[in-house]
Amino acid sequence: MSKKSNIKITVLFVLSISLIVAAMTTYLLTLYYRHVCFHILGGFCDSMIENNPDSRQAVLELLKTHDFHVTGENILSNFGYYPSNLGITDTTALWIAVLAFFVGGILFLFTFCYWHRKSYARIQTLTGYLEKINTGVQGLVLESSDDEFSKLQDEIYKTVTELYQTREEALTARNNFAENLSNIAHQLKTPITSISLTVQMAKEYLGDIRTAETPQGHTSMACKMHANIKDIQRQINRLMYLEEALLLLSRIDAGTLALDKKPTDVFTILSLASDNLYELFMQKGVLIDIPEMGVMNINVDLNWTMEAVMNLMKNCMEATGTGTAVHCSYEKNPLYVQIRIWDEGEGFAREDLPHLFERFYRGENTKNTGIGIGLSLSKAIIEMQNGIIRAFNLPNGGACYEVRFYIS
Repeated sequence: MSKKSNIKITVLFVLSISLIVAAMTTYLLTLYYRHVCFHILGGFCDSMIENNPDSRQAVLELLKTHDFHVTGENILSNFGYYPSNLGITDTTALWIAVLAFFVGGILFLFTFCYWHRKSYARIQTLTGYLEKINTGVQGLVLESSDDEFSKLQDEIYKTVTELYQTREEALTARNNFAENLSNIAHQLKTPITSISLTVQMAKEYLGDIRTAETPQGHTSMACKMHANIKDIQRQINRLMYLEEALLLLSRIDAGTLALDKKPTDVFTILSLASDNLYELFMQKGVLIDIPEMGVMNINVDLNWTMEAVMNLMKNCMEATGTGTAVHCSYEKNPLYVQIRIWDEGEGFAREDLPHLFERFYRGENTKNTGIGIGLSLSKAIIEMQNGIIRAFNLPNGGACYEVRFYIS
């Protein structure tokens, strides 16, 4: 119902109640005035009989046979008495009361039936809406109405919308879980297959050693065996890293990763991260440039933040060539502390940029042997500490990671 219809219904309802109350009041007043007239006439007759006892019989006969409303009124008016003087009334007021009660009752019934019909229609509309939702019909929008059911309609719509969102999130989570399982299986399959092939080759080399006739042959086979053992160790390390990364991600998802947040200088974080990667940088022939730009503290967990920064530095190192450098910078403003880490490589492929921080994502042109989980770990750790991270290509070439820790 519209607002105008509500006003009409309210006016009719008030009018019907007013008529009913007026009719009942008139009826009660009529009874009261009859009672007063009865006592006035009784007092008059009592006085008359008291002054003239012989008139008792005549008064009784007169009360039984005489029409007081006609003759009595004419006689009293001759002496200057009117109904207003004696409180006498007729049945006109009673008929008015009956008519008012009847009209008021009709208006009341009409108003009640109209309101009930509208309310029933609104309830049926809401019920039908819920039934369609239960049958899986999507995209339903209720027509906006301004009545007593508006708030209920709004709450139903909000609840249905939230249920749809929850359902979509559950479906997305299920799909992501299935995709993650597939990725994990793939990541496990690669090193296991490599280990299996290496072991097979080691068995063959062992047989060759046994049948070798010269010391040079023994030495050659031993070198090949040593290389195979190193390859096995590398694949085992990869499996161990995958296990640790998956356990860490599960703790982050469950919200059980404990963070020991303390004010920590940015230069300290960058220096410790580069120290842990020193051997890898030396092997690749890549330098790391960390300028000291003054004390800038951020409220973070030192160890986990260092882990996140190490992943970014390692990615930059792997994307650049020998003889180049990985650069770092940091600055502060009233809102946040910003850290940038970039390389001198070719930069990110355009199709990879939207997916860099997705779990197990590895670009088409990826050269390293990573498992595609380091950047997603860094992103999760940073976001847990009131921070954000983004990746972009520099105008003059090179890939850049930008981290912002907001000051709370």
